[in-house]
Amino acid sequence: MSEGQRFQLGTIGALSLSVVSSVSIVICNKALISTLGFTFATTLTSWHLLVTFCSLHVALWMKMFEHKPFDPRAVMGFGILNGISIGLLNLSLGFNSVGFYQMTKLAIIPCTVLLETLFFRKKFSRKIQFSLTILLLGVGIATVTDLQLNMLGSVLSLLAVITTCVAQIMTNTIQKKFKVSSTQLLYQSCPYQAITLFVTGPFLDGLLTNQNVFAFKYTSQVVFFIVLSCLISVSVNFSTFLVIGKTSPVTYQVLGHLKTCLVLAFGYVLLKDPFNWRNILGIMVAVIGMVVYSYFCSVETQQKASETSTQLPQMKESEKDPLIAVENGSGVLSDGGGGGGVQKTAAPVWNSNKDFQA
Repeated sequence: MSEGQRFQLGTIGALSLSVVSSVSIVICNKALISTLGFTFATTLTSWHLLVTFCSLHVALWMKMFEHKPFDPRAVMGFGILNGISIGLLNLSLGFNSVGFYQMTKLAIIPCTVLLETLFFRKKFSRKIQFSLTILLLGVGIATVTDLQLNMLGSVLSLLAVITTCVAQIMTNTIQKKFKVSSTQLLYQSCPYQAITLFVTGPFLDGLLTNQNVFAFKYTSQVVFFIVLSCLISVSVNFSTFLVIGKTSPVTYQVLGHLKTCLVLAFGYVLLKDPFNWRNILGIMVAVIGMVVYSYFCSVETQQKASETSTQLPQMKESEKDPLIAVENGSGVLSDGGGGGGVQKTAAPVWNSNKDFQA
């Protein structure tokens, strides 16, 4: 099996794990919040991260992965930013209507595309832009209902979108820059995320629900679903970093909207949630957008791979022949000495991310 085939299988596995674990935790949390009345979402998320860190620490102790320390300031900033983005998303949901919150989530994709275009010079083809437009239209039809606006809610939503986009871009950038795996990054950033939410969680939950998380009556059923939710969250957190590291923040957001459609469908089939023609039409349009996006991404990835494979032999040949090197513009550099100066062939350098099309 070639390296490219192994990468494709790994990507498919990461995407599948992300979908299954995310849909599972949504169903579990819906039972916990809607049925059992445990509405402390931010505090629950902090517990998720604490359990994830403990699980990864056990995995490290069992030598299932290697600890690779890197820039501590980058890790701390990334972890705190991730925690803040989660808290802002919860506040956005609390101070806005459900419809406006869904619009906030939809805005993450175009915001990510804009940030990556401006600061990372990534190019998104018209085909990719077209497929993303179809996807967003479908999810909007399926999920957006009312759009009640208020100043505080709008500001919180704007901050939530910006911090979420930056955090997800950082997830991809840090893994590539420091050459760390998703597991290594998650292990080092988890404590900062957990502490940020553990400190702010009870306050935010109290502000949104007018209840005290520590005064809640924890029955055996509530404890069971909390433990189950925390265990599933290990897979959710791991697959999130894995998907963003193997693909891109935009692809992760596309996958997130697929999860939204699946949750709507599961809610109708399993929980008998209300469903109408708008939900059905929106899901169908969104699925078409996802299929088109996946197809265009696959085609463009294959094109880039073929271009790279044809360029490499030319690069190697130009390194062997100084005359060809000059003709190709790679240059023959002299150390500035006289006739006895040593000549050095400058190897061509290109940025593999510059022309990347997500």
